[in-house]
Amino acid sequence: MKKIKSVLALTLAAAMSTLLLAGCGPKIQVQQNGAPSGSGSQETQAAADTGAAQQTAETAPAEAAPAAALTYAPGTKLRMATGYNSTKTGLSFDAETAGSGITLADGVTYNAGDLKPTWVAVQEKLGVEFEDKYQGNSASKEFEYWKERLGDVDMVSGTAALLTENGEAGSLVNIAEYLDSMPNFKAYLDANPIVRLSITGNTDTGAIYFSPYFDGVNDIERMPLMRVDWVQKLLDGEGEFTADASNTTADPVYQPYMPTEGKVEVDVVSADGSKAEKVTKDYDAAGNIVAKMNEAGSMDGVTAVNMLRTYIDEAYGGYYGTQRSDLFVGQNAAWDADELVALLRCVKANPQTLNGTDTIQGLFTREENNNQRRVDLFRFAGTLFGVRGLESRQDYLYVGNDGALHDARQDAAAYEALDRVHTMLQEGLVSDGFVGSTEENTGKYLENDLGFMHYDYNQTQTILNETKLQKDEGEKYMAVMVPVARWYDGTNDDGVYMHFTESWRSVKTDGWGISKAGVGSDTDKLNAALALIDFAYTPEGMVLLSYGPDAFIKQGETFEFNGTQQPVIADATKEELWELADGNYTNFARYYLGSTLSFVKNQAFEYQCTTEIGQEGAGHISKAIALGVVKHPELAVADNQWYTSVPTVLPNTSVENEKIGGYTELKEKFSQQKDGENVLVNMIIGGYSALDSSVNDAQGAADYVANNWSGKQYLGLKEAAWQRDLAYYQGFAK
Repeated sequence: MKKIKSVLALTLAAAMSTLLLAGCGPKIQVQQNGAPSGSGSQETQAAADTGAAQQTAETAPAEAAPAAALTYAPGTKLRMATGYNSTKTGLSFDAETAGSGITLADGVTYNAGDLKPTWVAVQEKLGVEFEDKYQGNSASKEFEYWKERLGDVDMVSGTAALLTENGEAGSLVNIAEYLDSMPNFKAYLDANPIVRLSITGNTDTGAIYFSPYFDGVNDIERMPLMRVDWVQKLLDGEGEFTADASNTTADPVYQPYMPTEGKVEVDVVSADGSKAEKVTKDYDAAGNIVAKMNEAGSMDGVTAVNMLRTYIDEAYGGYYGTQRSDLFVGQNAAWDADELVALLRCVKANPQTLNGTDTIQGLFTREENNNQRRVDLFRFAGTLFGVRGLESRQDYLYVGNDGALHDARQDAAAYEALDRVHTMLQEGLVSDGFVGSTEENTGKYLENDLGFMHYDYNQTQTILNETKLQKDEGEKYMAVMVPVARWYDGTNDDGVYMHFTESWRSVKTDGWGISKAGVGSDTDKLNAALALIDFAYTPEGMVLLSYGPDAFIKQGETFEFNGTQQPVIADATKEELWELADGNYTNFARYYLGSTLSFVKNQAFEYQCTTEIGQEGAGHISKAIALGVVKHPELAVADNQWYTSVPTVLPNTSVENEKIGGYTELKEKFSQQKDGENVLVNMIIGGYSALDSSVNDAQGAADYVANNWSGKQYLGLKEAAWQRDLAYYQGFAK
């Protein structure tokens, strides 16, 4: 006899909110709605109920109608080819992580092949059995591995594009057909229409072929990080900078990006974080710092620092006083690309002062031999030089101020930005490790006092203050404000100088689909898979799939996070976090708990694992976002469509997808996968000719991709799908 699994629509709850960022100050609040299914623990349910009480009328969906039950036999087996990018991050323990057996805070000893605690709890909660079939690949490679054997699995990881393409080809279940039986998932989509737009694979049918993954929603993702103490040593204090020894700056190659005359007014946050205010960059009074340094030529490090100090005093009219470092690392930071280049020149020329050696590295990436991390440098180039599409949610696409889709790979501005970073590299301002693709990484750079800055995630990188730096001696690696750049958002023909980030969290580029061949005609399997997805969007499911089971949560306690009460992690969990993962929340959750592998990641857990320094720097950015100083894409079709976040998936037809799949150069030469190759990275190192020997300028690079690598055809197909998306959106958003 079958066990009935009914998913009832109870109180719709705001179970979680965005990451962010600061321990105090304003925060962005975003509704992430779902209805609880089942009772769960008293503490977890209390947190969910408190969140529900605080949901706003504006975002709360109407109460869901009673749904048809999803019924399946007790112990229904689901074969899961699902995980996150490695053998360590699947549903069950791998041999390396488990070793001879590992005992966690729940008192259970786990061995290789055992389900991780989160999935043991989900299995018990739903009354199903999970068989782990995951091969430990990236999302794209995992799907490709199973593509011709989908009958052997019931759920499978894949990129959003692959899952949608193969769903349209008939290989995956159309989840949209079952939304009336999935009230929690449906309520989430109803409350967040841009999310639905991002996962809709066919606007004629409304088909959805995968459950999305949110690594946080509607908040900043990557940030610049700097050795704050180094900036302070160089720039702060009365009188001139002095040093017993220094190196010399390289012969200048980089040319000014910002104006060389006139005045530029920009918005900043006041030093105390209480309000937005304006500061003026006065180039008539101070000149452009890069132009002045270039005119002087190679110089000793002391002279370079004093030139930058004088420029800051004159350009900002004494606004920063003797605490000039605040231009870069303060709450009221207003730095731009030219000022950063000047600072990097000073850092490179003063290792004796900064680390007591004769060498130092400027810009680096988290893992210098990992393509997935190396691409962060061209993402940062977009932020520095006002270029959209280099940090897109889908390929390199963005919505222009004309409302049409554009591809950064076919924009001359993108290649001009890369060329600017190339000139920085020619001056030695980019790390040797990046150039040589060596095994250097953030940990090594910080531990050995060799690296100045990179562009990355806040929590995982600032924990290195605890493990790699001598924090008690003032060493400090912290997130800093997004730079000022000139962005062409359509409001001014000459562009707008402002803080803007394209690194904005939405639906990630991978998810989990249900294999049609796998579940076949077995309604038990189908319903169990659908029930798993729906459970993930309940408050209880969101907590479990982020925090792990109750044993890893402090019972009877909650804390306020972005306006809702959220669970507190247990003391034993904190201890294991540092003992097993050196404080890296994401690795701990994925390697040991089996949580944060997909669905909606509760950022309240990550926040509790963020160091004080991590909270400080990210808090500066949080306040700037809340006060409107830092602009970003919107998870909606904005009135000014330049601010619209590109959906993670566009509804191209199967015929269109087949054509797009044939544009092999666009796929293979712009890879962002760990073991892939990206020509944009190569161009930072080798210049325009790294694209092709016939290319010698930015427009030539853009034209080459458009005409020789099927860029025009690709963009035409994507634009057609985008227009269908807009029409579909207008229909269901009414």
